[in-house]
Parts: sequence; C-alpha cells; structure tokens
Amino acid sequence: MFQFSKLKGIPFFILIGISALIVILNLNMTTPVKKDGINNYIVYLVIVKYNSKDLIIIRKFIQNGKVKYVAVDPDNLQTYLLFQDNLIIRPITWNQLSAQFKKAAYIRALQAARNQSLSLQNSGIIHGSPKLKGVTLTVDLCPSHKPLDRVIFTSLIDEFKKTERPVPVAISITGKFMETHYNDFNWLIKLVRSGDISVTWVNHTFSHRYNPKAPLTKNFLLEPNTDLSFEILETEKALIQQGVIFSIFFRFPGLVSNQKEVSMVTDFGLVPVGSDAWLAKGQPVHSGSIVLIHGNGNEPLGVKDFISLLQTEKSSVMKKQWIMYDLRESIESEFQK
Repeated sequence: MFQFSKLKGIPFFILIGISALIVILNLNMTTPVKKDGINNYIVYLVIVKYNSKDLIIIRKFIQNGKVKYVAVDPDNLQTYLLFQDNLIIRPITWNQLSAQFKKAAYIRALQAARNQSLSLQNSGIIHGSPKLKGVTLTVDLCPSHKPLDRVIFTSLIDEFKKTERPVPVAISITGKFMETHYNDFNWLIKLVRSGDISVTWVNHTFSHRYNPKAPLTKNFLLEPNTDLSFEILETEKALIQQGVIFSIFFRFPGLVSNQKEVSMVTDFGLVPVGSDAWLAKGQPVHSGSIVLIHGNGNEPLGVKDFISLLQTEKSSVMKKQWIMYDLRESIESEFQK
C-alpha cells in the first residue's frame, strides 16, 4: 500500500486520483503465471521408439533438472511429453522424415501447408474433410484488456451435454493472454479437468504484434524485427509451465503470413491452420469447416453468430447428425491415407 505520509506537498485531488488508480490496478490484477524453470529449450528433430510406436520428437528442454521431450504421433497428430530415462533416439532430417512417413497425416499436413503458402492471408490448412458431419471450432485468444467470453464454452457444454462430452475445441492462445488472464485460463483448465471440454492448444504467438496503421505486408508477424523463434517457443514454454502440452498446430495472427514465414513455422514442426469460416466476416459454415471466432471480448459479432449457429443446428445436434470435431481428428481425416 502507498503511504500518504510520504507524499506531502502533493495536492489532495492528485492524491485521490492516485488512490483511485491503485484500486483499479488491484481489481485487475491476476495471479501470475507460475514459472517452473525451463532451460535449454530447443527445436530438436529425432525419432524415438516409445511403447512399440515410432514418435517424432520436435522439442528438447530441461525442467527442474530433468531432460524432457515433446513428441508427435505422426498418424493421429497427438503430442506427448516424454521424460523417461534411457530413450533410444535416432537423429533424422526433414527430408528423411518425409520419406519415411510420407503416408502419415502429420507429414502430409506439413507438406500441404507449405504448398498453400503463397497467399498473404489464410495460408495453411483451412478446412477438414468435407465428409465430416459437423465442424471444428477454433477460438482465438489474442491479447486483450477484456475478459474471456465464457459464454462460448458454457453454450457449447449446454448444447452438447447429452450427445458429446467432453466437447472438443481448439484454442489459439497467446502468451500475453495467459499472462494477463490467468483466472480465465485457469477456468478453462478446470473445464478440461471436469470433463466438460477437451482442448487442442494452438500456438498463436507470444505477443501477437499488431500495428493498426501498417499495411498487411508489414504487419503482425511480418512487422520488421519480429523474432519468430521467440514468438513460437515462448508460448510453448508458457503452456508447459502450466502443465499443458501444446499441439502441432499454429495460427498466424491476423491469418497474415508470407511464404518465408510459413516455411519457418513448418521447420519448427508446426502445421499452420487458417479458417474457411471466420464468422465475424460473414463466411458460411460447411461440413468440415474450421470455424474461427475470437473469445477475447473483442469480437462480439462472431460470438453472437456462433451461438446462433448452435441454435440453428440444435435438432441435428440432438440426433448426432452435427457434431464438434477435435482439430487433430479433422486434419487427420483430411490427410490420412
């Protein structure tokens, strides 16, 4: 607390203003993100035999003195945190990996993302298989001073409670949102632990840099002097520090990128994911669509449209003719052989 005895000589109305500001700041404070020491966090490409299955390790780090790895199942796109001693690993290059796992959904998705990297907006994978009887919901949590739109998740749970539990949802999260919305983040974790939702955590960069005055060609991750490695790896570390394992998916801020950025992201072992149904932009929803809404309080129209979509499909939901798909399942179905 401030001690007003130390502020003698300052006009009373200024003191009152300082006091009010302190109260506002205290009301907005959240519990800080915990920092379980992570060191030597690096991109690391090797093959490991784990439970009679070949997994692809993409990260290596030390946490609390113990060597740990992040591994990907190339077939079902699931990620794992491995810290078993005496793992038998085999170094490999991306070219060798592509040849060995050429039919795996992970490699095919990476290659498809690279092939769809020329456009300035919405590069990468933008839809799942049209054979799916439903959609994949992705909720972007960009930095914001507003609270989480919790109604998105409570509405999902309410609509699907009799047909699909937990309800799958992909959350594209930024490191800054985690830092400033710890209570909201913790609320989401509680929903996961209670079995109400299952979350695929998508890397949305740490800072989500944005300049409202800059053209798209020099904005978001294309802003000069942006450190892509920092933006990707710091978000991953922040999730791991919270006991959460990130997925192999990445969403460009603003869905803005160029061929170089897409290539760099895929070299990190991540699959860029766009959207063919950004609701706030009026884009229609089809079977297999990757739906995009913002849950950070800055896009009420998109949230409203999604709630309306749930109501429209309510009858189909009850008949299990319209369901929510896990992003991994959606991508796997599109690229599996």
